Amino acid sequence: GAERLGGAAERGREPGAARFLLGMPLFMDRHDVPGASAADVAEAHMKDLELAGKHGVQFLSYWFDPDSGGVFCLARASAKENLEAVHQESHGLIPNEIISVPEDAVLRFLGKVHDPVDHTEITSPFRTILFTDLEGSTAMAEELGTSEFMSLLTEHDVIIRRALLASRGREVKHTGDGIMAAFEDVANALECSLAVQAGFEARNVESHRPSCRVRIGMAAGEPVDHNDDLFGSTVNLASRICAAATPGGILVSDVVRELGGERGFAFAEADRRTLKGFSKPVDLFALVGRAGGETPPAAEPTPPARTSVFARLRTRLTGRSE
Repeated sequence: GAERLGGAAERGREPGAARFLLGMPLFMDRHDVPGASAADVAEAHMKDLELAGKHGVQFLSYWFDPDSGGVFCLARASAKENLEAVHQESHGLIPNEIISVPEDAVLRFLGKVHDPVDHTEITSPFRTILFTDLEGSTAMAEELGTSEFMSLLTEHDVIIRRALLASRGREVKHTGDGIMAAFEDVANALECSLAVQAGFEARNVESHRPSCRVRIGMAAGEPVDHNDDLFGSTVNLASRICAAATPGGILVSDVVRELGGERGFAFAEADRRTLKGFSKPVDLFALVGRAGGETPPAAEPTPPARTSVFARLRTRLTGRSE
């Protein structure tokens, strides 16, 4: 069956300049790439994300069926031609088909994607919830203008989504100026957060564009899973912890600190805070890094040669090499 690899469709509050995309139509496109691997498709999709803002496209999710070699992308755009333009510029793989899809039908479908085929299958409900928040996004959007800000936001999304992909995190939703993600393993969530911050540090050194810094907050527990979204006190706590973090910093709850300490992560001393919506103060811990001072991998690994994935996929699709 098809494997869902992309982030969940955006729902709920969408602050800042990202709101303008909500009024755009939804499209589903299909690519036939027999013989492609999940890694091939993921790399091609990351290249699409880098160029999406330039063409006014917002990719929401994608799926890959390794048996048939079919790839399906869900995106918002003003017209089909915008989707074609992104794919043409990023890797040259023009969709075989693009159809307009009604939003209510898509949201109903997304709620079914993770239903197990075998309903007797039991998985642990325990999750580590991670939130990111882009510092000063509202002021940045006003200063840069919608087009430039959306391009910067796409760059922001790519850094975070690459870290999620490497650490096996699931993007639950985009919040307009950040991302909510879930992890089955607390160590993966902590590695992801370090990789995200390393990625932004590297980006800010190398880029001539305005600097970007994000806050990251985490909590762990058993959230309520409904229609491909997560709810409950664990989610609320993670969101409030994120808001309390300093730009460029990572704050976690006591549960994450305890479990992370057992897995070799180092944290600062407890900082007791009163968080909005919580009657009692809670202890928060800043993530310092790996015990022993190991440097986390950057969120943006060195890309392979241009001719590798994209040339192979184009050859499979067209029968011709470059």
